[in-house]
Amino acid sequence: MLDKIFTAGIYTLGCKVNQYESQAIAEELRRGGFSILPPTDICDVYVINTCTVTAESDRKACQFIRRAIQKNPSAYILVCGCLAQVCPERISAISGVDYICGNTDKLSVARAAMKLIAQGEKNKEPEIYIDDIDSYGFEAMSITEFERTRAYVKIEDGCESRCTYCIIPSARGKIRSKAPEDVISEVKTLIAGGCREVVLTGIETASYGKDLKDIDLAELLARVDKIDGIGRVRLGSLDPSLITPSFVDRISTLRSLAPHFHLSLQSGSSRVLALMKRKYNADMAMRGIELLREKIPNVQFTTDVIVGFPGESEEDFTETVEFAKKAKFLMMHIFPYSKRSGTPAAQMPGQVAGDIKRRRASLLSCVAKEIRCSVLEDYIAAKPVCRVLFETYSKGMAFGHTEEFIEVAVPCDMPIHSEIYNVSLKSTNGELCFGELLNQ
Repeated sequence: MLDKIFTAGIYTLGCKVNQYESQAIAEELRRGGFSILPPTDICDVYVINTCTVTAESDRKACQFIRRAIQKNPSAYILVCGCLAQVCPERISAISGVDYICGNTDKLSVARAAMKLIAQGEKNKEPEIYIDDIDSYGFEAMSITEFERTRAYVKIEDGCESRCTYCIIPSARGKIRSKAPEDVISEVKTLIAGGCREVVLTGIETASYGKDLKDIDLAELLARVDKIDGIGRVRLGSLDPSLITPSFVDRISTLRSLAPHFHLSLQSGSSRVLALMKRKYNADMAMRGIELLREKIPNVQFTTDVIVGFPGESEEDFTETVEFAKKAKFLMMHIFPYSKRSGTPAAQMPGQVAGDIKRRRASLLSCVAKEIRCSVLEDYIAAKPVCRVLFETYSKGMAFGHTEEFIEVAVPCDMPIHSEIYNVSLKSTNGELCFGELLNQ
């Protein structure tokens, strides 16, 4: 424990797993006596939790490291996460970094921060702790705190798919699952603290339980569903190959599971999916969407799509556009393909020019906006009264989400976050729905 209060700012890039791990680091720092401030403030310690899914992620991580050093040259700079795991030398080349660790023993960042404070001076060279990710087990960490109404709970780490475009298996290692009893215990703690919505997430959430006995994702969801006081439960990004008739039958009766799924689609072209070495083709992905729609009323889907993958033709891209229209995605996260050194796709023939990637991303974004507007209009017509869990408040408007992840805004004279209200939906601007509270 520190003899006086020092401040720490944590800057997080990337996925929900990183967000969860940053929260666990923050709680560990608080236990050590630190006060956690926004990472844009002047702090005694900065922790940068990095992502390496794209070249832009790498650039942003290095940019924030330099900004933190510039903001407070005497601050201790600690860097962890995926970029640190696969490319520690890039980070160590930045003068002023004190400690580097990857995705093994991330909580060591808190111990390193306390050690540096006790030391009283910055390291002349960064201390580097990078272990073999493939020999590392599931790191024991949990959280008790959350922002607003929603908490992420990491249930799985690692990925063994080896998609041709992705560097993440090198950064995260093999599949490791959190013991189900630990998941249940953590969720119970969060619920007791007032959490209304839990998101079970992982690097490859669909692979939960593959390294354990007698449990898979559907069984874990069934056990979470039985927790007293459980609110909404959502899932992190899912591989469409998980969506089989058996899986859908098992989850469709769960009372807590929100009717919203984020599918890691990547492309609507079977030819491109084969080049990516995904586990499914376009027909399989569409069948999964149709299965869920058959069994779960008003279910909504969001997705990730990569455009301009090596070898993607105009015909392939058109197939993706048509797939999106048929799937009626509520939201699409669209990424121009980013070449990652060390992946097979980086050496593939048929690399797509940057201007073509940008044009396709722009066109698909326009299509996505049209689809979203149509989905919201259909939702209002089908479900004019819905239940909304409110999360934020600004300038006389309260904002929240339905169980289907439809964003809703209502006029209100006071903050009502963490509360669920019935709302009469009136209109949409194509981005969110507007309504009125029915039970104040």
